[in-house]
Amino acid sequence: MTADRPFWVQSDRTILLEVGHALAGEAQAFLPQFAELEKSPERFHTYRITPLSLWNAAAVGVTADQVVGFLQRMGREAPPSNVLHDVRDFLRRYGLLRLVRRASGLVLETSDAKLLAELDQAGVLAKWTRGREPDGALLLDDLARGEVKQTLLKLGYPVDDVAGYTRGAPYDFRLRETALCGKPFTVRAYQKLAADLFHAGGSEKGGSGVIVLPCGAGKTVVSMAVMERLQCETLILTTNTVAVRQWKAELIDKSHVPAEDVGEYTGDRKEIKPITVSTYQILTHRKEKGITPFTHFGLFAAKDWGLIVYDEVHLLPAPVFRASADLQARRRLGLTATLVREDHHEEDVFSLIGPKRFDMPWKELEQQGWIAEAHCVEVRVPFPQEQRLAYLSSPSREQFRMASENPDKLPALQQILARHRNDHVLVIGQYLDQIEKMAKAIDAPLIVGKTPTVERERLYAEFKQGKIPILVVSKVGNFAIDLPDANVAVQVSGTFGSRQEEAQRLGRILRPKAGGVPANFYSLVSKDTKEEECAERRQRYLTERGYTYKITSLAELP
Repeated sequence: MTADRPFWVQSDRTILLEVGHALAGEAQAFLPQFAELEKSPERFHTYRITPLSLWNAAAVGVTADQVVGFLQRMGREAPPSNVLHDVRDFLRRYGLLRLVRRASGLVLETSDAKLLAELDQAGVLAKWTRGREPDGALLLDDLARGEVKQTLLKLGYPVDDVAGYTRGAPYDFRLRETALCGKPFTVRAYQKLAADLFHAGGSEKGGSGVIVLPCGAGKTVVSMAVMERLQCETLILTTNTVAVRQWKAELIDKSHVPAEDVGEYTGDRKEIKPITVSTYQILTHRKEKGITPFTHFGLFAAKDWGLIVYDEVHLLPAPVFRASADLQARRRLGLTATLVREDHHEEDVFSLIGPKRFDMPWKELEQQGWIAEAHCVEVRVPFPQEQRLAYLSSPSREQFRMASENPDKLPALQQILARHRNDHVLVIGQYLDQIEKMAKAIDAPLIVGKTPTVERERLYAEFKQGKIPILVVSKVGNFAIDLPDANVAVQVSGTFGSRQEEAQRLGRILRPKAGGVPANFYSLVSKDTKEEECAERRQRYLTERGYTYKITSLAELP
């Protein structure tokens, strides 16, 4: 055993990292590139090496020798031989099967003829196979590209798709050096690198994949840098109409695209232009639920798109996943703050949108001043004794809701607001009855799902201008909202143990502030209830990103 090394590698492919070790920081910089964080208590963090974590690593050039060398160099003891075998085996599998374009059409080829023969014999690809090439490679149906990749990934063989992309209709897209608002504009170094890694010089090695950056780090700018490289008509899909209009404003402000060339395709307007921005909601609309076809899926074929941008790709609905299986000849760019999906469809993102191309540590962005420093505090609020019996006799799901709607969270919120009376505060909650009562009690405006888009935009604008110091939002505030001056968020309730939601809500306040003012993220959690268990899971993703949570009582709040 070598005590000067920071972690133990265990035979179940978990890694136990001693957080207080002098080399823990160095280890934490490389571990997330090939392993997933599972547990993050105070002294030891647990990572797990999975096939998907290794395949994402392989897609950005991480090699088996690098991973094995790192485990051997930093491990307190020699890594178990089965783990080293699995690392080499799973990384070997990435790209063992390749989709390529030949004169005859779409072809699946491999250097392992035995593997391809076994797949063919088992009939795994039979319904998409049109014949065999002279060298034994399979000639596939051109429209089966996405389904083939999904099927083979589930069998443990991620395909290296280098079949290339259609050019798309050309469109002159150029970024400004001075934004239309009059401020200087440049693409930051890390944004340029992210765009370059996705573009890959225009070759078939790029053109699909996901950029992972925290909210406020400029994922929109990365997509515009990609658009400038590709010079083609583009379809952008995002979460709601407010986000659509923010995208339009950014495109017009920071590029030379005239306003009349940027279309909005939403419930309010149906414009199809060279650059069109729409929502997932409009694409999954049906006239009759579950019976009729999707009304607006024709948008995918309305133009010869050269690029499709999936904003908040971790929220991509299943029907759009299915459509994406038919769009593999188009370049596809996913943007997200977290690849975590609570429906466990991360493999579909990998297969249909592409592998992770770029992921920059949040703390590194914070140190460089591109996002705000954040202080995260979990405030434990006592649960009313008079409700305890009803709570204990309720089913688990109802217990969580009762704990989330703890009425004693209101005075706790009021105490926090008193501490931040000169700040821009977002209050975010899951349950409408709860946040409606809170908004009324603190005399703050409220935005929920049914709030009309015009009213939402007015309230967001007044919050940005400082006319409204406190804004209460439901879960509609989780995504794609640009509120640069918000520096305090108070989470009063959430969606069970959603790590995805935790990352998104912190992201609402991460835009850098004038004078380097830090952001403060509070979570109100009912003491000794089911909510405590869920809170621990929600913190996991942010801990991987380098954040620490202080857990305190209301009385101890400084």
